[in-house]
Amino acid sequence: MGATVTGIDAVEKNIKIARLHANLDPTTSTIEYCCTTAEKLVEEQRKFDTLIALEVIEHVADAAEFCKSLSALTAHEGATVVSTINRSMRSYATAIVAAEYLLQWLPKGTHQWSSFMTPEELTKILKCAGVDVKEMAGFVYNSLTGRWSLLDDISVNFIAYGTKEK
Repeated sequence: MGATVTGIDAVEKNIKIARLHANLDPTTSTIEYCCTTAEKLVEEQRKFDTLIALEVIEHVADAAEFCKSLSALTAHEGATVVSTINRSMRSYATAIVAAEYLLQWLPKGTHQWSSFMTPEELTKILKCAGVDVKEMAGFVYNSLTGRWSLLDDISVNFIAYGTKEK
C-alpha cells in the first residue's frame, strides 16, 4: 500500500497548480491537497510521520510560531524537514538580485532579505519548538541539467532535517 501524502498551501491558486502537476505524473502516490495552514491543521490535531516545509519559512509572519506548528504536527520521533535561504550576502546576490531582477525567474519583491535566516537561527527556533536538527546540507539548482544537487555549502539555500524530541 502506498503512502498518502498531504500537500497544503494557504493559497487556492497554488493548490490548483499542484494538482495539475500531480496529474501529469501517473507514478505520483495518492496526494490529498488542502487549502489550509499549518496552524489550522494543529487545531484539527492532525499528526504526520514526516513533515516537509520547503521554501516556506521565509514567507511566514512569525518563523518561531510556524516551527511550533510544524513540531505540533509531527508525530512522536517523526521527521521534520525545512528548507530556506540563508541570510548572507551571497544569498542576496543569488536569490534576489539574480533570480528576481536579472534572470526574472521570480516576480520582483518575492523575497525580503531580512526574512531569510541563518542555519544557526533555524536550528535554534526548531530546537525551541521541540525539533532536534540532525543534519543540514546546502543545495543548488543546475539550470543546464534542470536538476537540484545537495552540497556541503550552506551559504545560499539549505535544508535541515530533524526529529521530534520526546
